[in-house]
Amino acid sequence: EEGLVIIADQQSQGRGRLGRSWHTAGHDALAISILLRPNIPPEHVPQLSLLTAVALHQALATLVPDIRIKWPNDLLFHGAKMAGILTEMRAEPGEVQAVVLGVGLNVRKPKGGWPKEIAQKITDLTSASGQHMSRLNIATGFIKALYACYDIYLTHGFSRIREMWWQAHAASGQMVRAHGHDGYVEGIAEALDEDGALLLRVDDQLQRFVAGDLELMNTQHMGNSA
Repeated sequence: EEGLVIIADQQSQGRGRLGRSWHTAGHDALAISILLRPNIPPEHVPQLSLLTAVALHQALATLVPDIRIKWPNDLLFHGAKMAGILTEMRAEPGEVQAVVLGVGLNVRKPKGGWPKEIAQKITDLTSASGQHMSRLNIATGFIKALYACYDIYLTHGFSRIREMWWQAHAASGQMVRAHGHDGYVEGIAEALDEDGALLLRVDDQLQRFVAGDLELMNTQHMGNSA
């Protein structure tokens, strides 16, 4: 049923966007999946990934005020990745049957350190906040925020969620480098459209960036998902 929540103690095949691996450090990480059955067209499902980022940001910002969202699916603290989001759906033509919102959050640094194959800069909630919290308390706060955002979305549409997302985005109005299948473009992150695409101003023209990775120009490279 809608609202089903699954929390994994271990993940043997954790996945991120674009087929990448996601490393789950056992009880030092929160791996949570939530099932939704929204009455929306399939093309609107990417909005739910952005909604999930807003809810996770709201849940964690009380502990880490400097946490920010990076398009499309990461949460960062001072440029280091703390969490990632993966949304998948099952649909028939024109009809969504189910959507699974998957979230991976680094709660604590593993005793043995981060896997060496993770090239990007990463961090964890305990190090960033200086507080020790249980995974259950973190999950509870996130789920409450998610359901509140989901209710806003179903009642008022995506516009309010989009405003909250933009306020929490790390690169709103800043120069970024967007990497896609055809290379990269540099421009100013100017807006988020109704489809969840990032609008970049490149040479006085707006370009829609639908999928790929975003590099913030004033920080170290943050391309690959952990």
